[in-house]
Amino acid sequence: MPREVKAKGKGRKAKGGSGNVESSAPPFSRATSVAVVGAGRMGTALARALAARGYAVEALVARRESRARRAAESAGLKAAALGAERLAELPRTDLILITTPDDALHETAEKLAALSNGRAGRGRFALHTSGALSSEVLAPLCARGFSTGSLHPLVAVSDAEAGAAALAGGAFYCVEGDRAAVGLARRIVRELGGRSLSVGAEDKALYHAAAVMTAGHTVALFNSALGLLVRCGLTERLAREALVSLLRTTAENLSSRPPADALTGTFARADVETVRRHLASLRRLQGTDALDALIVYALLGERSLGLAERKGADPAALRKIKRALSEAFTRTGPKEE
Repeated sequence: MPREVKAKGKGRKAKGGSGNVESSAPPFSRATSVAVVGAGRMGTALARALAARGYAVEALVARRESRARRAAESAGLKAAALGAERLAELPRTDLILITTPDDALHETAEKLAALSNGRAGRGRFALHTSGALSSEVLAPLCARGFSTGSLHPLVAVSDAEAGAAALAGGAFYCVEGDRAAVGLARRIVRELGGRSLSVGAEDKALYHAAAVMTAGHTVALFNSALGLLVRCGLTERLAREALVSLLRTTAENLSSRPPADALTGTFARADVETVRRHLASLRRLQGTDALDALIVYALLGERSLGLAERKGADPAALRKIKRALSEAFTRTGPKEE
């Protein structure tokens, strides 16, 4: 049974928004009509997932009409496919779901607001899917009478088909905005089989930074490690398969244990000489990627030390490792004790 997850602690209400405040959902049926503005991977995946749950997806908008048509075909929809220059033809729907890049959000909101006169948005909703921006970026639509909010899926979407399955597969969504918009967003999450959480508008960027570190930065870290294995002579395909297998077991550990308990390997054991060997091998490599790997190893090693200390690793050994990491960028390497 899907359930609401609230951020602990402050429970603040955003200016013009609901923060962690509970609200009842608006009286919409599952046939709520939707227009998706920004038919990239996320927009197309959401359109597909919503249509599968009975929502009437009536239009998809992309910068180019050809892209909107491909998105509609990919999502299996008979929706209007519009380029940005045909935004005025957008049908009147209960919900406008804006899935453009963050930098285009405010301009998109202004263009959509310009299509409405007076309070033409009264009784209608606008939600955006940015993780870093709050509903305040939709102020132009709010001024036209729309209920505004944000609905950010904590899902890594690389293509529409797999993304739609993930979006409807028990994903977490961060919702924020005015009371009515949050109510609708929570209903959408429930009908997608997901779980909602909420943060204050002022914390959206911090929330999103955590998401980027977990998803995007993990991919970047993986890419760095992949390069090291390729340097060892493995094919990229074999190296990727091996590291994905390791990453999968790590994720499984994290799903049932706190980070300190999930930490394994060299830093968990406080193996001083192994860390020194790692650092020496990384320093011998040439090129920018090699320097990046050394920096990443040292920085995340510092973080791992804190986890290892929490689990009771030998303090003297941890101090030696800390010194080795701090001296990681010297030509002579760490000093022996």
